Amino acid sequence: MGKEKYVAYVSTYTSGNKSSFGIKIYDVDIENGRFSEKDQVEITNSSYVTISHNRKYLYSITDFGVESYKILDDGSLKVINHASINGMRGCYLSTDYDDKFLFVAGYHDAKLTVLRVEENGAIGEITEEIFHKGLGSIAERNFRPHINCVKMTRDNKFLCAADLGMDHVVVYELNHVNGKLRQVDIIRSEQESAPRHLKFSKDGSFLYIVHELKNYIDVYTYSVDDHGNPVFDKIQNISTLNSYHAGGSAASALNFSEDFKYLCSSNAGDNSVIVYTIDRDTGLLIKNFCLPVSGDYPKDAALFPDNRHLVSLNHESNSMTFFSIDMKKGIMVMNGREMKVDQPNCIIFYRLK
Repeated sequence: MGKEKYVAYVSTYTSGNKSSFGIKIYDVDIENGRFSEKDQVEITNSSYVTISHNRKYLYSITDFGVESYKILDDGSLKVINHASINGMRGCYLSTDYDDKFLFVAGYHDAKLTVLRVEENGAIGEITEEIFHKGLGSIAERNFRPHINCVKMTRDNKFLCAADLGMDHVVVYELNHVNGKLRQVDIIRSEQESAPRHLKFSKDGSFLYIVHELKNYIDVYTYSVDDHGNPVFDKIQNISTLNSYHAGGSAASALNFSEDFKYLCSSNAGDNSVIVYTIDRDTGLLIKNFCLPVSGDYPKDAALFPDNRHLVSLNHESNSMTFFSIDMKKGIMVMNGREMKVDQPNCIIFYRLK
């Protein structure tokens, strides 16, 4: 690994807490698999953060819309600006691969917002607003749409919006000039499965969708046909739980290891984390282990860059728990005591220059 240095950004909810610091910044001790607090950023309800693909900027959800930060050399954050999303508070955000547009998912109002991103990382004007519609009263069930995740395909052609209320992922073509979206496909999941988060493999040819209510991951191949249309074919459905799990569980996290060899997810209710090995050639997942996180409601879980440690963000017990991992043996062991952090929701490891 060399002497590469990392920080970790943890986004948290601030409502109900005495604290107004929604983003925590930690120095990462890779060797020992631990964090030490470095800095904190004043922001309300930073429920989700993302880092631009050029690695220069961090974007966060906040009560007022979205906020952009310049990442300084030591990993500290300097505010650039904030912008309204003209709707209720978002729950997820990401940029396209050219860092020209920022996409925000609205859980509460089922709104997908696209904003322009300036050269200096500042967030510009809104270029698109789309409300997902429900099935209406004619359908047997009248579930409300909730957009929970927005991610571009790695070829930067299509935006995938996971709607866990409607049990599908809507696929939009992005116009890179005016920032408008045009619906071109729908990836349908099982009824009441609630697709929550999605990720594309490093080469972009496989799509992984974790389903909150049915506790499984669907794996798809992704390609583009001769007419320029996206093609998604399902090749696997694999549980995020052990066969003997407790009832009432909700799958939550979906994170690749830094080298894309592993994928991990977490199960709230069951309070466990699962790590899969990814078959590079086929894209298929092979279960490595599913073990308890010693915390309540793991909203996010991530492998350290060395793949020998793991951290779990336990939303209800206001803690982060740390583990040493042996991938060959398929075991993880608690590594030191928990760290207190109020209502953690999302974590990103970031390598310093």
